[in-house]
Order: sequence, then C-alpha cells, then structure tokens
Amino acid sequence: MPHPTRRQFLQTALASGAGALVARPLLSATPAMDVITRKIPSSGEALPIIGLGTWQAFDIRNDSTARADAARTLRVFFEQGLRVIDTSPMYGAAEGVVGELLAGEPSPGAFVATKVWTTGADAGRRQIEASFRLLRRERLDLIQVHNLVDLDTQLKTLMQLKHEGRIRYIGVTHYTASAHAALVRSIERGGIDFVQVNYSLAERDADKTVLPAAAAHGVAVLVNRPLGEGAILARTRAHALPEFAGEIGVATWAQFALKWILGHPAVTCVIPGTRNPKHLLDNAGAGSGALPDAALRARMAAAFEAS
Repeated sequence: MPHPTRRQFLQTALASGAGALVARPLLSATPAMDVITRKIPSSGEALPIIGLGTWQAFDIRNDSTARADAARTLRVFFEQGLRVIDTSPMYGAAEGVVGELLAGEPSPGAFVATKVWTTGADAGRRQIEASFRLLRRERLDLIQVHNLVDLDTQLKTLMQLKHEGRIRYIGVTHYTASAHAALVRSIERGGIDFVQVNYSLAERDADKTVLPAAAAHGVAVLVNRPLGEGAILARTRAHALPEFAGEIGVATWAQFALKWILGHPAVTCVIPGTRNPKHLLDNAGAGSGALPDAALRARMAAAFEAS
C-alpha cells in the first residue's frame, strides 16, 4: 500500500482531530508526541531532537496573516514538547518577531539560540546587545558566530559573556561544505559547545568531517538545511515512500529525510524552518519512535537516490 504524501498525511491528521491547527481552542487537544532527546555533551542538558529554524519563515514585518501563522506554529511547537528555536540578526525581522511572540505566549523551557554576524569587537557587542533586546531576554541559551565571520574576535566576546553568565553556550555555524574544514578546526581547538552545519540526504559532506570531529571532541551538533531548502521534497514529491519506511514510523518524505539525519548519533537537533503549523507538526513526527541504524540509513540514502 503506498504511503501518503506530506499533504495527505496532514489532511488525515487534521481530519482525525489531531490538529485543528487553525482554531486556537482546539490546539491544546493536539496530542503531544514522545519526542526523543539528546544531551549537550559539555553540560549533559537534554534537548528535543527537533527544533525550529526562523530563516525566511519569521522575517515578517507588517504582515498580520504571517504573524498569526508564526504564532500558531510556536504554539504547536511548545505543545509538542519542543524547545530549540534558532535565529540570527542576518534573518531580517526574525529576532524581533520571535521575541514578541515568545513574550505573548507560554513558552515552557524555550531554548533560544541566535548569532553574531559582523566584524569588529565593538560592532559585535552592539549586535549582541540588540539581540538581547529584540529577543526580550536577559540571558540567552546559545550565541553562535554566524558563518565564522570574524571568528576569533567574536569568540572572545562570547567567552566573556558566558563567563558573566549572560549566555549559557557558545557555538559556530556555516551552511556550505566549503567551510567544513574551518568548522573542524574550530571544534578541535576547543572552547565551543555547539557547531551548526548543513547536513541532509542532499548534502552529506559533513559525514566525513564535521560530525566525526564533533563526536570526538564532545560538541553538540545543530543541523541546518535538513530538507535542502525544499529541494528534497521537490525531488521526492512524485515518488512513493519505500515500504520499509514504516519500520521507523515514517509517514512522509519530510519525516524520512529528518529521521535519516537523526539516525546519526552525533546529531543533537535538526532545525527545519517553517511558520506553517501543519508542517511543524509533520516535522515533529520525525522526533519520536524508532531511529534508523547505520544499515537502515544506507537503505534510506539509496531509496532517496533512486527517487
């Protein structure tokens, strides 16, 4: 029997009452999934393995409809027991939107991550202080050096802020394979808690570089571009899921792609971006149930290649 498409899966979930995601009173009835957690190696703190990215999706200014969608998405996010929200000054209005929405809604245990993305110590401090204001927080969980820009300067500032207790964790990020060697160097020299890297069925280079280094040095891994900015779903749209997908409770290609990533033991959390509450609920489904072992991940990769 063929597996449903992402749209069919969501329509079925909505029709079953698992998610009247438009009417607020019914949202609280959305059954919370038993989301898997993984520990941050430097502290032992456990995080749900599904998070939320805000690039593009939360860069919304005067669009009331988009803001309402974002608010519903965050509501479902927390109802499902998820915590990690990743943003950046690079993402336009996203930091301010996240801060405003978190201030207006219950956000139990929110783990808020942002970035510094500028050159020079003074400019970096100004940008970081702006992030505190926009996110409406006196303490942030994680600040990362975005795309390794002015790395040494900004890491020095972040280490001082961590020492002062204003941030809990420090990280570095990039989104292209050409920067993986630099990410590995940052991991190997120590002092960081997180690395954020592009990794997906469509971009597997981190398998040989960043992920082994992170595992060896006790660094948590956030995964960006987990759906290849939509390319994975576009490629698989016309294809049925392989029958073995049911072995790990996969109902859609999005869950298939996310579970493939999460099957790697070095990955702490994936952060697919969306402000669509139905897509958020679909993504959350990848964070529960069985995860694929190495043999099943190889079959999954082969199935994707054949699509």
